Amino acid sequence: MSAADDSVLLRVEGRAAHVVLNRPKALNALTHTMVRRIDQALAGWERDSGVETVVLTGAGERGLCAGGDIRSIHEDVTRGSGAGETTGEATRGFWRDEYRLDARIARYPKPFVAVMDGIVMGGGVGVSAHADVRVVTERSRVAMPETGIGFVPDVGATYLLGLAPGGLGIHLALTGAQLAAGDALRCGLADHFVPSSALPRLIADLAEAPVRDVLPRYVQDAPPAQLADEREWIDHCYAADTVEEIVDRLRADGSRAAKEAAETLLGRSPTALKVTLEALRRARGLGSLEAVLDQEYRVSCAALTSHDLAEGIRAQVIDKDRTPRWSPGTLAEVAADDVVRFFAPLGDRELALNGGAVTQEVAW
Repeated sequence: MSAADDSVLLRVEGRAAHVVLNRPKALNALTHTMVRRIDQALAGWERDSGVETVVLTGAGERGLCAGGDIRSIHEDVTRGSGAGETTGEATRGFWRDEYRLDARIARYPKPFVAVMDGIVMGGGVGVSAHADVRVVTERSRVAMPETGIGFVPDVGATYLLGLAPGGLGIHLALTGAQLAAGDALRCGLADHFVPSSALPRLIADLAEAPVRDVLPRYVQDAPPAQLADEREWIDHCYAADTVEEIVDRLRADGSRAAKEAAETLLGRSPTALKVTLEALRRARGLGSLEAVLDQEYRVSCAALTSHDLAEGIRAQVIDKDRTPRWSPGTLAEVAADDVVRFFAPLGDRELALNGGAVTQEVAW
């Protein structure tokens, strides 16, 4: 990695070390270089007795992080293979390091404060929602919108969403619905609400005092959770056994919100929807975040060989025609074997986090 690269800014002020995602024009989307720099910094600060707290923020006014750099993924899976290179190889390497970073953050031995201000999506959820201190504001919009690009929630999201109450996790994973602060708290993706205007003072105070002493000065009650009033139809509809049945229940419910959810699902990748539902159900029985990340890595690698991921990115980000041509095109056409293949073991290419040491420093 280049010493001149400024996509991640690192500094220490008093007791606190700071990680600033610094690609504001790209909504701080993560690159492989950024993931490596953050991981390397965390490894060093873990051994630094002068660092008591680590604080993650995003540059600019729009958000912490909009996810991974999906343009790069599209380039990787559509350019074909060169000499000694397989299609998607760079993306698999990125995900391997990204998921290991997410696991490191979840088990970090010092307070890790993630300031989830503004947009926090995809990979942005991975580097923030596994932290032990997760702060949202009135500007927060938290989501895992992967099914809209023919992909499946990753970065440990199927673990987190599997813990959400009732059918909320399935609703969020399938539709990609954006959560404001109150709902992020209710769904277990955040811990504290702090007005955005107070963030500079909170962050400055962490240089002088421990998190446990600073937070109570700034935490306030969050605005009401909007999904709280919709739990009845959400829990009923998403308790169905299949995606087809979920859509049928949503259509039959009669409420405007349920109808909109059904319309959203019918625009998503049918394959991604079915794989996502299966991934969530399997995740609930795996026990640990590391085991779920291992599963997500298998699913993500399988997605690289699917039609829908490249097509979804093309439609949403490259050509921006917003009319993806999914294949298969309907839920009924997605066979059970089409879903099962996403969970096939990878042999010696497994992520293998489960039971492994996730805090071991990597020499870059």
